[in-house]
Amino acid sequence: MPGFGYLLLLFAAAAGVYLYAIWPRTTRISDVMQYNHAMFAHRGYHNKEKLIPENSMAAFQAAVAEGYGIELDIHITKDGKLAVFHDDTLERMCQQSGSVESYTFEELRRFHLSDTSEKIPELAEVLAYVEGRVPLLIELKIPGRNLAVCGASYQALKNYKGKFMIQSFNTMGLYWYRKNAPEILRGQLSSNLTKSEEKEPYLLRFLIKYLFLNMLGRPDFISYKLKDLPNINVSLCRALFGTPVAVWTLRTDSALEQGREYNMRIFE
Repeated sequence: MPGFGYLLLLFAAAAGVYLYAIWPRTTRISDVMQYNHAMFAHRGYHNKEKLIPENSMAAFQAAVAEGYGIELDIHITKDGKLAVFHDDTLERMCQQSGSVESYTFEELRRFHLSDTSEKIPELAEVLAYVEGRVPLLIELKIPGRNLAVCGASYQALKNYKGKFMIQSFNTMGLYWYRKNAPEILRGQLSSNLTKSEEKEPYLLRFLIKYLFLNMLGRPDFISYKLKDLPNINVSLCRALFGTPVAVWTLRTDSALEQGREYNMRIFE
């Protein structure tokens, strides 16, 4: 039966490579589990009708007042500051052209968020306000290959006394933290990235969708779009490694209830 033995060996090798690829970091599970059942307000506790735009100081103040954790996004500006802003471009929120990265922070502060008096905050401003009262879930926005946001965010966060974790769709951001700041908890963001056309190559989107780039980032948790679950490799990470999972973005009572199955819920 030499042929069967060879096939068995080949199968075992393939299974080993497969598991190695999706393997998360498992030594910090208990640290992530301190956030078990945590509710994070997506881009702050914003409310369009109350003129509280997303990722604004007003939204963060409202989240702290309700005792919710805060999920927020950061870009690095032309002059190396950390702007709290979600989109890669300014059109939707500020009715301006161009990317966040193409402006200095002083230039960005001239713009208003969603026709309100609120302006784009700097991460340092948010940290000084929150001051550890609620946990933070900080998404690194890396629209290109420039990883400067990683080093800048680490410098801003390394002496922060409150609880926080970082996450990103861009696995190279997690890889940077793995190599340079392994003490900080990190999460791989993902969803069904192959269902629509994106500027990134299909293969890259496929690898992130199925968590095969965990071998680079070795995340402490997975942050996945609830509507795109179940996903076989998310399920395997949970079942085999005990990996905590955050789900986003929950906008209805039924979604909130469905999200109870997971460790953390990111809601609007």
